[in-house]
Amino acid sequence: MARAEPTAKRAKIQAARGKKPSVHGKKLWRLGGATRSLLGKLVLLLVVFMSVPVILYSEFRQADSEKRRLLLESVRAQGLLVAEGLRPLLSRVEPSPLPGLNDAVKPLAANFAGIKVLFRPASAHGLEDFFFVASEPPVPAATLKAERDRLIERGVLDKLAESCQVQVPIALRHLQDSGTGELLTSITPVTTKAGCWAVITTHRSTEMLGTAIDQPYWKTIEVRVASAIYLGMAIFTFGLFYSIWRSIMRFRDMARGIGEGRVPGQGFAAQNEVPELSEVAEEFDRMTGALHDSADSLRRAAEDNAHAFKTPIAIMRQSLAPLHRFIPGDNPRGKRALEVIEESVDRLDYLVASARRLDQATAELLDATREKIDVSQLVERMLGAYADSLASRELTLSTAIQPEILVRAGQDLMETVIENVIDNAVGISPPGSEIRIDLRRAKGGAVLIVRDRGPGIAPENLERIFDRYVSLRGRQKDGPKTANARHYGIGLWIVRRNLQSIGGRVWAENRPAGGLAIVMGLPIAS
Repeated sequence: MARAEPTAKRAKIQAARGKKPSVHGKKLWRLGGATRSLLGKLVLLLVVFMSVPVILYSEFRQADSEKRRLLLESVRAQGLLVAEGLRPLLSRVEPSPLPGLNDAVKPLAANFAGIKVLFRPASAHGLEDFFFVASEPPVPAATLKAERDRLIERGVLDKLAESCQVQVPIALRHLQDSGTGELLTSITPVTTKAGCWAVITTHRSTEMLGTAIDQPYWKTIEVRVASAIYLGMAIFTFGLFYSIWRSIMRFRDMARGIGEGRVPGQGFAAQNEVPELSEVAEEFDRMTGALHDSADSLRRAAEDNAHAFKTPIAIMRQSLAPLHRFIPGDNPRGKRALEVIEESVDRLDYLVASARRLDQATAELLDATREKIDVSQLVERMLGAYADSLASRELTLSTAIQPEILVRAGQDLMETVIENVIDNAVGISPPGSEIRIDLRRAKGGAVLIVRDRGPGIAPENLERIFDRYVSLRGRQKDGPKTANARHYGIGLWIVRRNLQSIGGRVWAENRPAGGLAIVMGLPIAS
């Protein structure tokens, strides 16, 4: 019979199957096209959010720098006017200007937070010889002395002490004893016969303290307020993106759960909690329903067609038995005709079985079963069914199988994959050679490798052997010759399609010492 041996092996495998694992598992996570697009937009938005503040900060800092320059020029000009207004009084020798200096300063301080006057006698030359002689508003002597010491410490009076000629540019923040902020904006010298006078102006206005004078620009009030608003907007925007991403990921998990059978009887619409995705969920329910119906129709059609064809084929095969008795042995043409008919019936039987397998494989692609399968036990159990086949071909088998490797797949689907690959290895292996089977965990999944010592495959055909209706058996220059009529190139095609349906993959490699390796990547069940 055309498929007697595989059928017998399948019977042994089915008998040894035992209890199926429970239906669980989580599919390997891969970003779909929509998620990648959303991620790309998020990256672009991140770049915008990072570049815009830099550009704006640079522009605003430049504008503030210009504003600061104009303000300082204005207040220094005012300080110069104050000094010029006091010059007649300060230049007077007799009587001394000191008693009336506070009264003279008071009306000039209307546009300032304060005006102070330093004096150093003509006979003195050191920094310590400067003393505050007037202040509006009045300030205690101890506070004035401490302020003078700060000016000396920060080098503000150095140039003034040298010549008492040049107006000292200054922008110096400090706190008064009351805790009020104050900004020293100008020191204007006035040289007289009595000595060196220095008129100091200070400001407390918001216009001055709100600028970046004597502090980094990022410390200004407007920058801090803008930063807080911008940060809040960024958090809201990225939170919105995260919410959309979570909705997409949850929708993906819903699809995974429905596909794996973890939520039987429930659809997208029943589980969806995002109103905007309700119509999408309903469309997905309609599509998944159509896929389930199509898969069931294909399975029923495969069974019905196989049964309809198998009956007349069996009748034809039974009808050939009496013909052997009626045709005499000395009639070679008659005997040859019977052999041709028998081969054609066998070929037709194989074609019907192949068509059934194709329909079932297509149904699995549309509606693949998802279970936790212990592939380690499954491979060992199936290899036991090949003992007779290996012995008849004088083949040796070596294995390296890690235990308890669980894969998300259907039992029948994995049996079909393993059976087709092992059948392929047995069919092309020369007598006395070795078949090597390895199953191990790998990064992100598991790897099942079946190695033989057959003739191998030309490099340009390594990918083609997984195409539909491509069979290279019987065309190799070396190795056993097989009847190409029995191989229509669907076994490895089914292997690839079945693995793709569960998120796996398969490829072929020529072995350095001769032979072929079929490598299968399997998704691990969590």
